[in-house]
Amino acid sequence: MTQLRKIAFHTSAQIVGKIISTALGLVAVMIITRSLGAEKFGWYITAAGFLQFVALLSDFGFNITTANFLAEGRFDHNKLLNTLFSWRMSSTILINGAAPLIFLLFPYPQAVKQAVGIMAISFFALSLNQVLAGHYQATLKAARIALAEIVSRVILVGGVALAAILHWDFLAVMIVIAVAALGNCLALVIFGPKLRLSFDKIISQAIYKKIWPNALAVMLNAFYLQGDRVILPLFVGSVVVAQYGASYRVLDIVIQISALIMGIMMPLATSAWTSGKLEEFKNHYQLSLDLVALTIIPLLAGIYALAEPILTFVAGPEFSGGGKILRLLSVSLLGVCFGMVFGHLNLALNRQRQALWIFGSDALLSIIGYFIFIPLFGAYGAAGVTIFSEFYAGIGLLILTGRYSHVWPRLNNFLKIVGAAVLMATILLVFPPFNLLGQIVVGAITYLIFILLFKVVTASDWQELRGNQSVVKIRKKSV
Repeated sequence: MTQLRKIAFHTSAQIVGKIISTALGLVAVMIITRSLGAEKFGWYITAAGFLQFVALLSDFGFNITTANFLAEGRFDHNKLLNTLFSWRMSSTILINGAAPLIFLLFPYPQAVKQAVGIMAISFFALSLNQVLAGHYQATLKAARIALAEIVSRVILVGGVALAAILHWDFLAVMIVIAVAALGNCLALVIFGPKLRLSFDKIISQAIYKKIWPNALAVMLNAFYLQGDRVILPLFVGSVVVAQYGASYRVLDIVIQISALIMGIMMPLATSAWTSGKLEEFKNHYQLSLDLVALTIIPLLAGIYALAEPILTFVAGPEFSGGGKILRLLSVSLLGVCFGMVFGHLNLALNRQRQALWIFGSDALLSIIGYFIFIPLFGAYGAAGVTIFSEFYAGIGLLILTGRYSHVWPRLNNFLKIVGAAVLMATILLVFPPFNLLGQIVVGAITYLIFILLFKVVTASDWQELRGNQSVVKIRKKSV
């Protein structure tokens, strides 16, 4: 099997797995929002938002660092994996153990504080997943990540459905969420290589040298990526927090897809760059942008056009007022598109240190913005600052990557994709609303037609894919 065929196979497997896990995740959210109601779902978002902030603050970039190290091939695979896993476990025990104690200082109801203590277990498990996920991505076996996630989502859906039927209380639902996350971790361990605690000195020194810029960058990212979800509950009620959190649950699905694509592409770009294969790097560079744009931009347009019915379908009528919040937040996905692509490519170039000023200035500006605009405009102020922060980081990383690689993106396909997505959204907004599923089908068909008309992907490409003669080729014409 050629490398392109491997990429196509594993990408397809992950996409199928992601579709299944996303569908299960949506079912779980639909059950949770309806069984808890807006106020208690707001409690859940408050607790989860704090833990997500702590998790990102202590992320240290283990996922992408693992994939990057394994792609370089400098150390024995098993020794490297064991050492990375050992450091990840140690740091997670320390930081996740302290998080519930710190949260006791916040002015929230006792149930929310207890929820943080319970769900800290789930974030501990998710943190351990990072090293194994990096291993699977580097070895082009990332479909196993999707399989483990499906196992977790099955546990989650079954658990929250049982909780709804038996009318379990708020904390019981939090326990179910924690157990589901543990199921994800256990599945990755079962499918993966045997691990043991090891702190190899030479490998540890190399990890520290590479990871500290990543760690600092990710810590700074935490302030502008998760700051809104920590600061917003301090100024608005639980219902608004619930609407904002439910909107983010929709966007997180899209963000995960872009992370999935770049998780596959980054090791390939890293290998090409470190081997001095500039043309191969250019191809991976351009393909990364094209694939992420081809997937993310139409989803952005669809969410923007159908924000209210999407949120009502996902969370229930009690959350319908959050449609405007979701529509505003969806704009940030364009910035996420650039940030996801060029953030990973910057890591492939090993220019993490040079990116620190982008993350640092973005974090500072965002925190200032959140404390200014959230008290004035509530959730809309938080969404506005989020849009700014995503575009600021994405454009900054694009410029930085171009400066050090001397490679710049060809935007012909990107502009065609944007045009197709805008036309799709316009059609959805102009035509009278009807069944949400019907609108989604119309939007998908419309987008596909425009993609073919604009020759981003041609009919012959689809025929080649169907005949297993090649993977889909995205046309690479300069502007």
